[in-house]
Amino acid sequence: MLYYLRLIGLFLRVSIQEEMAFRMNFVVNILGTILSLTTGILGIAILFHVVTTIQGWTFPETFTLLAIYQLITALQNLVIEPSMVSLGGIDGDAWTGRFDYTLQAPVSTQFLVSFRKWRLWSFIDVSLSLVLLCIALTLLGKHIGLLQLAMFVFNLCISLLIVYAIFLLLSSASLWQQGIPLTWIFNSVMQLGRYPVGLYPGALRLLLTWVVPVAFITTIPVEVLTRQASPLVLMAGAAIALGLFVLASFFFRMSLRHYTSASS
Repeated sequence: MLYYLRLIGLFLRVSIQEEMAFRMNFVVNILGTILSLTTGILGIAILFHVVTTIQGWTFPETFTLLAIYQLITALQNLVIEPSMVSLGGIDGDAWTGRFDYTLQAPVSTQFLVSFRKWRLWSFIDVSLSLVLLCIALTLLGKHIGLLQLAMFVFNLCISLLIVYAIFLLLSSASLWQQGIPLTWIFNSVMQLGRYPVGLYPGALRLLLTWVVPVAFITTIPVEVLTRQASPLVLMAGAAIALGLFVLASFFFRMSLRHYTSASS
């Protein structure tokens, strides 16, 4: 375990060096984050200027949903997405043949492709998202007990595990057909998580709950904070996350056996 933690520390140092080589990118990304937060807040503010509730959701609840969406996205952009894109994205290791060296490393291949790339400016995103979440909790005006807070943190872990598993599945598919980036598919669907899943039509709602479980990533955590989610829903989310993780890990190992070097 300590060996893997030291490796993560090494990956972080290398990522810091890479980020510092392009400091203007850091500034541009921060401006992009601020713009995303501003447009998101203005969007729901304009929406609730004409109505008081939407499908039973109040402004504070929808604001909390936006904060959680931003937090999950920031954590995704911190390590999950950059690591997976470096494997299966355009000019990724699977396309260029650099993945051959990853396979030769004396450490778990899944560990390497999951933690080797970090996007350090996302720490700023995480901080801003936490500030937004604190404001949202103030607007909710509800007392958050220790048990409820523990359930919320547990649900966030479920959300991140689901996001990781989906990215691993899509990146593993690139080992079958190099050079086809698939992670943008999930990013596009994830955009729907900015709003409560209950707002969408029946078929789309079912899709976003049980097929691509966006509901368990963004909507359910809000319901945990507002005491609307039952423990049974949390257990269902945990089962989905664990099932997706096992499936993604199995598919990744199967994809490794199918992989043929792009450099040969």
